[in-house]
Amino acid sequence: MKNVKTILLSVVALILVSCGTTSTVPITGRKQSLMVSDEEVLSLSNQQYQEYMKTAKASTNATQTAMVKRVGQNLANAVVSYLNANGLGAEVSQYKWEFNLVQDKQVNAFCMPGGKIVVYEGILPVTQDEASLAIVLGHEIAHAVAKHSAERLSNAYKQQYGMQILSAVAVGAGASTTLTQLGTQVLGVGAQAWSSGFSRKQESEADHMGLIFAAMAGYDPQVAVNFWQRMSSATGGGSSSIFSDHPTDATRIKQIQGWLPEAQKYYKPQASTGKKSSTKSSGKTIKISSKKKK
Repeated sequence: MKNVKTILLSVVALILVSCGTTSTVPITGRKQSLMVSDEEVLSLSNQQYQEYMKTAKASTNATQTAMVKRVGQNLANAVVSYLNANGLGAEVSQYKWEFNLVQDKQVNAFCMPGGKIVVYEGILPVTQDEASLAIVLGHEIAHAVAKHSAERLSNAYKQQYGMQILSAVAVGAGASTTLTQLGTQVLGVGAQAWSSGFSRKQESEADHMGLIFAAMAGYDPQVAVNFWQRMSSATGGGSSSIFSDHPTDATRIKQIQGWLPEAQKYYKPQASTGKKSSTKSSGKTIKISSKKKK
């Protein structure tokens, strides 16, 4: 039975590997297999983004809103310049960068494909300054540049196809119903764990790329360590479960410390990047939430 399961899973793996196109992630050089096009992903994400912005409440703090847009655009300009200089400009040619600050006390921010980035007011008391905000925005921009959403969607397709293929191959090979169900269950559990690990890999990759993007834009990458220490205190340190889709803050900090020498090579300080950010919105102090972070 063990040999049969091994053969079935091997067949599934071979079929899935042959699907999709291969591309290379900037900075890290990691190869990725994508089963969806930029046009497909951007069309879907733009619809979702517009729906979200209809219900979200834009921040009424003009100073903080301007800061988020300014730091975000500085990063986007630096990233696009880097990609153009390295013959990768086509990878983001369809992106329309937007940076929005919304009224939400969660310690969070998120990015949608195509350069649509939203920052929650609740994260500003943790960032405290523009350089630390640049670490957050660099991380989100990295998700867009590395096409992590397209990769996750491709992964979901592969899992769905894998289940269907495994069942068809097993039946075609004359396997019993019990064995077929068992094989599907094994693949299902394995896919869940692999998907979680896959997400952790993406988060770490975004940390790596984001650190360098912040440095390219003239923000000191060394602030990332203290920022993540503050994040750890504010949000509880992250999960260590095999099924967690984020690395623990301790892991992130250790990895960032290892990437700092590389990031420093890109860092050219700018006099305008050291401003302190206010921790107030509409005259009220924002309380730090313990909800899940990005």
